Amino acid sequence: MKPLSLALTCLLAQRTFAADSIRGFPDDEAKLRQPFEERLRATAESNKIREFMTRMASDPHQAGSPASKAIAEYALAKFRDFGLDAKIETFDVLLPYPVQRSVEMVSPVHFVAKLREPIVKDDPDSSDANQILSYNAYSANGDLTAQVVYANYGLPEDYAYLKSKGIDVKGKIVLVRYGRGFRGVKPKVAAENGAVACLIYSDPKDDGYFQGDIYPKGPFRPSSGVQRGSVMDLPVYPGDPLTPGKPSIPGVARLKIEEARNLPKIPVMPISWEDARPILEQIDGEIAPVEWRGAIPVTYHAGSGPATVHLKIQADNAIRPVHDVVARIKGSLYPDQYVVYGNHHDSWVNGAADPVSGAASLLEAARILGKAAQQGWKPKRTIVFALWDAEEFGLIGSTEWTEKNRDDLLKNAVAYFNSDTTLRGAMSVQATPSLEKFVEEWMRDYPDPASGKSLLETTNARGYRAGPLGSGSDYTAFVHHLGIASLNAGFEGNMSGVYHSIYDSLRWFQYFGDPDYIFTTAFSGFMATGLARMADAYIVPFDFGRVARFLRETVEELKKSPKSRGLAWESLDREVERVGLAARAFGTAANSLEPRFATLDRGKLRKLNEAVFQSERGLTRPEGLPGREWYKYQLSAPGRYTGYGAKTLPGIREAIEAGRVDEAQMQIKSLSEVLGTYGDRVRTAARLAGEL
Repeated sequence: MKPLSLALTCLLAQRTFAADSIRGFPDDEAKLRQPFEERLRATAESNKIREFMTRMASDPHQAGSPASKAIAEYALAKFRDFGLDAKIETFDVLLPYPVQRSVEMVSPVHFVAKLREPIVKDDPDSSDANQILSYNAYSANGDLTAQVVYANYGLPEDYAYLKSKGIDVKGKIVLVRYGRGFRGVKPKVAAENGAVACLIYSDPKDDGYFQGDIYPKGPFRPSSGVQRGSVMDLPVYPGDPLTPGKPSIPGVARLKIEEARNLPKIPVMPISWEDARPILEQIDGEIAPVEWRGAIPVTYHAGSGPATVHLKIQADNAIRPVHDVVARIKGSLYPDQYVVYGNHHDSWVNGAADPVSGAASLLEAARILGKAAQQGWKPKRTIVFALWDAEEFGLIGSTEWTEKNRDDLLKNAVAYFNSDTTLRGAMSVQATPSLEKFVEEWMRDYPDPASGKSLLETTNARGYRAGPLGSGSDYTAFVHHLGIASLNAGFEGNMSGVYHSIYDSLRWFQYFGDPDYIFTTAFSGFMATGLARMADAYIVPFDFGRVARFLRETVEELKKSPKSRGLAWESLDREVERVGLAARAFGTAANSLEPRFATLDRGKLRKLNEAVFQSERGLTRPEGLPGREWYKYQLSAPGRYTGYGAKTLPGIREAIEAGRVDEAQMQIKSLSEVLGTYGDRVRTAARLAGEL
């Protein structure tokens, strides 16, 4: 692939700032930042991205393997080359590898599933050694024979439909397709309905030939492609299953595997649609409804048997080391306050798109800012770069690190920036409401690499609205466990066709992901400029008014649910209004300081900044969400049955959705108390600003 073109380099460098100011900076200094941020963007090099990606994605490197450790050591050396202080932190965690797998239909016809992804002659990486076999990490071990029931996507509403048709899955193996929800939810719901095992296949209607040409001609999943992945129940808690809430380090007691609440109780195995087809052909019953029908050339039936399958799954349930790489650019004014930027480095196989595209972009952002520091730039706050291990198994490296560094993070972490995969496509940023305005200005001032318009214009010309944070990536522990303001960013593209397969390779990426490394290079500059803004701001650029707006809009939405009738909302309405008043008071006080930012007393300014960024901790509750004490943040969380997808005001929302009126009323009371604390923190910040 070619280096970033000169024309595009000029486009990225010459994008002029909007006339509006930048939060946290006086107007005159905001204008002076323009050439600095242009230099940061211009420093990003596509040939560096290609270099990093070629090294990191050339070989399979699943967490716990020697290859994953080698990637960590490579990243460590690179960070040090960039002039950063860097180290590797190691945790020993439960990482099961497959030992035995078999799926055999024994009746009414005989069929043995291949459970193999074939080599593609056009892709040399598809024949790499040390590819981990296709499996679902944390599946229960089992050896059983049972009839099969097709259950669509395997979500609660699908079992409700089966039940309405008199179809009982108790004692059966359910065959479900990937999609519509996190894979870890599928065996959970299957077990709740009495199934003894779960097979998950990739239907071509969702990510195969129905969507377009299959790999290697096109980007979509071939008939024998398989999606590996963890089936840890992330909505209960992520991280090492055996040390919930505590770091997996020497001296910390471990649970027994059977005591871990976030592990599935039944065997589960991923298969290709090629292996699923013979089983689907032998399932009888009513013709499945239209929305249940995929694109395999069979008739889809919603019934039980006569297809009978013998399933055998065994994993080693071994404790293996994982290696986080952490690097720092020390702050000059507030070295103890820091902004963290993380992306994981482990993959299921080669992982060119997931996660190496994001990991390489992080390395390039670190190189950009490291070079700026060597040329004299001194960020006010410390910037921390982290490449996490074992994200694919259940956000393990980031979770263990946050649990280990809990007290320091609670006291000093300003914000967490996250990325994962970044491809050719539109920019997408999800964020806590307090960062919404910051992200809007950041996108306003950065060019889209395809059109040259601002990212804000290409995303939503009417203004940016922050999507809520659920789970599925490494921001989870920062925001949901510790209450650290967080965002998750990346250029979106469709990699569903090779997701978690052997075909997520350098060849796939260079043909279908980001052929000229244009978007990955632009993303490096984007993250570098955002980190620099957050690190350099005189006052941490949170907007409490956006929090108040989010609360007002979400509460009004919940009130409209028919299931919310009879609930008393007065206490919550009152606290939401008080948050709004506190936000306006802070805004007035902070705006009055803007002309004097550079002359303010540093000690008092430090206290003000601490009050601002620690306000987010006020949105947590020590008891956590109902039945999910690890999840302490109250504005959003992964849904119990969505896994990745976010539920806003989850304590109230999920109680309303389940028809638990008493619990919903209790959660209204709890959130009112949380907002009372949060409002007090915002008022404290307003008072400190007024005293400067």
